[in-house]
Order: sequence, then C-alpha cells, then structure tokens
Amino acid sequence: MYIKTYTTIKKYKYLNVLTFQTEELNKKYEKLGESSLRNFTVDTPTESVYQFEGEDYREKQKTLGIGNWIEPPKRERKANYAVDAYFREALRVSEPKAPKAPRPPKQPIVQDFQFFPPRLFELLDQEIYYYRKTLGYKVPKNPELGPEASKHQKEEQRKIDESEPLTEEEQQEKESLLTQGFTNWTKRDFNQFIKANEKYGRDDIENIAKEVEGKSPEEVMEYSAVFWERCHELTDIDRIMAQIERGEAKIQRRASIKRALDAKMARYRAPFHQLRIAYGTNKGKNYMEEEDRFLVCMLHKLGFDRENVYEELRAAVRASPQFRFDWFLKSRTAMELQRRCNTLITLIERENQELEEKEKAERKKKNPKSNNVTGIPNQSSTKAAQKRKNDNSNVSGTEKKKKKK
Repeated sequence: MYIKTYTTIKKYKYLNVLTFQTEELNKKYEKLGESSLRNFTVDTPTESVYQFEGEDYREKQKTLGIGNWIEPPKRERKANYAVDAYFREALRVSEPKAPKAPRPPKQPIVQDFQFFPPRLFELLDQEIYYYRKTLGYKVPKNPELGPEASKHQKEEQRKIDESEPLTEEEQQEKESLLTQGFTNWTKRDFNQFIKANEKYGRDDIENIAKEVEGKSPEEVMEYSAVFWERCHELTDIDRIMAQIERGEAKIQRRASIKRALDAKMARYRAPFHQLRIAYGTNKGKNYMEEEDRFLVCMLHKLGFDRENVYEELRAAVRASPQFRFDWFLKSRTAMELQRRCNTLITLIERENQELEEKEKAERKKKNPKSNNVTGIPNQSSTKAAQKRKNDNSNVSGTEKKKKKK
C-alpha cells in the first residue's frame, strides 16, 4: 500500500515538472522573433516582432480590422488619339454623291478588252440616252467634277433631250456588231494574256499561247495583233503597259547578265579551275575565291534564266565532293546564294566594262585616222604637212639659184 502511494506521488511530481517545463518553453517561444524561427536559433532571447517601442501591435491589428482599409488610387489611362485625324473627321463636309443614272434592262454586257467595233458603243449610248428620256430623267450635278460640274450636267442633259430611238436598220446593225468582237475571251483569259506578256515579252507569241488556257496559238496571235493596235481604248491601259514594260525590263536584264557570264567564261579554257574574279574592295570575309568560282561556273552551267536555278545551285553545292567539309557553304539557303551570286555578277559586269573600255582605247591608238573623221587635223598630220612645205620650199630655192647661174 505504501509502495503504491509513493509511486503515484512520484508520478504526479514528474507530471507537474513536465507541465512547468512546457509552460516555460511556450513563454520562451512567444518571445522569439521571425529571424530566430527562420534560423532555428531557439536559445537566443529576442523580443517579439509585434513589439516596438514598448507597444504591442498584435492587439492593435485585431482591433483595426478590415474597416480601415485604404484603397490605392486607380490608374489613370490617358486617351491617345491623332489630333489631325480627329479634326479632319470633325471638319469634313461630306456632300451627297450623285445617284447612278438608270440603264435599260437586258442590255448586252460589253467589256473593253473584247474590242468590239466603236460603232457598237455609239448605238448602245444612243439606246441608253433614249431610255432615260422616256423616264424623264434629269441629270444631277456631280460635285466630284468641281467647276466643270455644271457644264457636264448641261451636256449630258442635252444628249438625253436630243436622243431618238434606234431604227430597225440600227437594231440589225447592233446585232451584227455584237458578233464581231472577241466574245469568247473572258476576264480570266485577258489576265492570263497580260501576265504572259509580262513574263515572256510581247514578241514571244508561242510561249504566250501556252499560258492562255483554252485558246489556240492562232486565236492568241489574232487577239495579240488587235490588242497592240487598239490597246489605247482600255480604261486601265497605263497600269497594264507599266506591268508589261516592267516584265520586259527584267527579261532584258537577264539577257545582259547571260551575255556577261558568257563573255567571262569564254576567256578561260577550264573555268572551274582558272576563273579569277576582280574583287577590288568588295571581296568580303565569308566566302573564299574557290567558293565564288564554283558558284559562278555552276550558275552559268545550270542556266541563269531558269526559274529554280538557285535551288538547283544549292543542291549542286551539297553534292559537290570538294565542299564535303565546307559546312558554311553547304548550310547556305537559296536566298543567300542568290544574294552572293548577284554580288559576283555585278563584279563581272564591271570587269567586262573595264575591258571593253581598254579595247576601245587600244583601237583608237592603233587607228588614229578614225579620230580625224570630223575634219579636225591631228598634231601628227599638221607636223607632216609643215615638213612637206619646208622640203618643197628648199627644193624651189635651189632651182632658182641654178637658173640665176
């Protein structure tokens, strides 16, 4: 009995000691700051982070709550707008456009690129003006014409007032004229014809006929003859001619480059080994002379005027055994090879021009008579003439002396 009571007393004492130690540790942890908790330095006695200058801000935070929340100011967005565009729109005075004039129903659709006879357009205009006369149509003033608007209005109104219906003969003439144009040529065929002229030039009828689908070479040849004879009748002829001339300029440029490459290759027996390029100051640091020589020779071999010549040149570079370890050249794209070839072609053309000028200068030195075509005497010819005069005077003087003797 005594032993049991002793053990229970001892157990309670031990529990009291543990509770006391637990309370001390809790008090100690409450005094620790965030730096101590972060670094696990429990033994360092520090004050709480909520205590500052003798005040405990932990209780103040509880009393403040969310009611005293101060909202930050909203961001002010500035309205960016173009001042010129604003005032242009605000001050613009828009006048109503003139309504479209009525046209008679079931009128044939006539396109300018079909090249009907001009008489047909006169009959169609007469028919339109008489139809407007029957409706009592009054021509409004067109503000887009400016000061000539009233004059144009009076002229159109006069044509309407003086118009008369087509007679039976004129109706038959109109029906016959409607069959005389290129009625089987559509807008698609016309656009193909223009693009083919731009691509091959106006004289290459054979290739132009291949580009126009559904038309025989004879039909294309007939249309081409009429087109170049009456092209001034088209409404957008300036744009079309500029497009064709731009394409023909490219063709001439390709031909001149081909001639320059031919002249350069003709100077060497083995161009792939002997060809030299006069770089001057435009050599660059990326490409070697061996690479440039191969590009020029292979470009001439493949044909400069082919469509996918630079793709084929790129494939030839990759297949060439002499560049099997030249990763710089093998990794070039077709566009980069084209830029390099354009630079080399410019150098070759400059070199050819210099050689032609030297040849002309040598010819002038060898044939000085060619410089005297205009009748201006050279220094050598004047000196020779003076020498002949002196010789003749000496001869005549000796003859006179002999006669006196």
